[in-house]
Amino acid sequence: MMNDTLTSDVIGRRVEVNGEHATVRFSGVVPPMAGLWLGVEWDNPERGKHDGSHEGTVYFKCRHPTGGSFIRPNKVNFGVDFLTAIKNRYTLEDEPEEEGKEQIVTIGNKPVETIGFDSVVKQQSQLSKLQEVSLRNCAVNGPGDKGGIAKACPNVRSIDLSKNLLSSWDEVVDIADQLKHLEVLNLSENKLKFPSGSPPPTGTFSALKVLVLNRIGITWTEVLHCASRCPVLEKLYLESNGIVISERPTDVLQTVKLLDLSSNQLIDENQLFLIAYMPRLEQLILSDIGLASIHFPDAGIGCKTSMFPSLQYLVLNDNRISQWSSINELDKLQSLHALSCTRNPLTESSKDAQTTRQFIIARIGQLRTLNKCAIQREERRGAELDYRKAFGNEWKKAGGHQDPDKNRPNEEFLAAHPRYQSLCLKYGAPEDGELKVQQPFLLKNQLLTLKIKHPNQLDQKVIEKQLPESMTIQKVKGLLSRLLRVPVSELLLSYESPKMPGREIELENDQQSLQFYSVENGDCLLVRW
Repeated sequence: MMNDTLTSDVIGRRVEVNGEHATVRFSGVVPPMAGLWLGVEWDNPERGKHDGSHEGTVYFKCRHPTGGSFIRPNKVNFGVDFLTAIKNRYTLEDEPEEEGKEQIVTIGNKPVETIGFDSVVKQQSQLSKLQEVSLRNCAVNGPGDKGGIAKACPNVRSIDLSKNLLSSWDEVVDIADQLKHLEVLNLSENKLKFPSGSPPPTGTFSALKVLVLNRIGITWTEVLHCASRCPVLEKLYLESNGIVISERPTDVLQTVKLLDLSSNQLIDENQLFLIAYMPRLEQLILSDIGLASIHFPDAGIGCKTSMFPSLQYLVLNDNRISQWSSINELDKLQSLHALSCTRNPLTESSKDAQTTRQFIIARIGQLRTLNKCAIQREERRGAELDYRKAFGNEWKKAGGHQDPDKNRPNEEFLAAHPRYQSLCLKYGAPEDGELKVQQPFLLKNQLLTLKIKHPNQLDQKVIEKQLPESMTIQKVKGLLSRLLRVPVSELLLSYESPKMPGREIELENDQQSLQFYSVENGDCLLVRW
């Protein structure tokens, strides 16, 4: 390895060349070529030509065999300081003042025509009043003159510094230390060098609530180090960093309510146990981490886990979950109300997405939202009744019985269907008639014979009708409207079942079918107007 022969203060600096970002690894001469050269390692290794060697001599090293290049210094953009960038982005170019005259306002380097001075634009032009700043991809390389930021724009509360030329966490600290009201900071897509020594001074991030560190190559140890000076941090985004959760956060991340670990493919189920006792964690995003299973070993069948005590919303999209046992485990979470679980083998392999949705709802009793779609009361009831019916024969074979004194399904069934017994208590055990094997699909096999009563019209006779189980409530109302000569808008429908004497179920959603509400042969429709 050659020693640097010229100025070495550029080593480690982040640079931009024709839109591509790189890190300077070498500064010096490269014989037999004359003059000064910079050796850079590209963020995109396909941009380079070699590994830092030339004609057998190693000038610097790269992580990728084609990650390096030699470039003349005059081709490289070392960026600008924070203050210069903010002045470049938030400026006004006034034409001669004249009432009603059009003026060109530059916001984000885009000229916008306005008539006169708009008060919002005027406020943004005055740096001292700026509260939200976006400097994404503006080649920011550091804070600039000491104290300059605090003097020029002291009221900034939110900064997007993603995809810039910051090279170290210390530069971030120097910027943030001058912004006492900073609440939101986005540093995504910066290649930062993190200190191994003591954390930044207390007070640097005293107001910070949201920290975005996506795609910056940070380790879990560095996350804990940086977050240790964020006493009120609520949201932490760590997408695509190759993170391995190596230790339990102690006296750090205790205020975090949202944690995004998406696309960190090295995280496994056991590592999640290390973050399971963050006391205020309400939202956990685990999309695309390669997760194949979930298990809470501290809780038995029908019990709640002590892990993730405050977790309300869990995102498991784009993983490798293929077994229903993982869905059963989620019912052990004390506070879980919302789940997103799309594009997993379990949800993609089934041809019937609606049935899969119903089974997830039935297996997680406290769930209120699934895949961003609210679970209405009637949907939960239908899902639980269908689930109870679908696995009724399996329940009987395992030792289940309508007589509570004889109802002793084996451990294998209870492990596969932890909520089944509670559903039998809720709706009653499935009757033998419900559990007959379905006949081949013919229209006559799908017709329901129903009685139709009119509780408020005693002079109306009880009639009997055969209706398809797929018929929507709206169409049933249309049929009854013609039959009774009553406007559809005035009809209210409900039904009774001999299996649930004394209970009346409202048919509230016109778009749902009779089958959705688990209406069966022999049930009685009640019509009021």
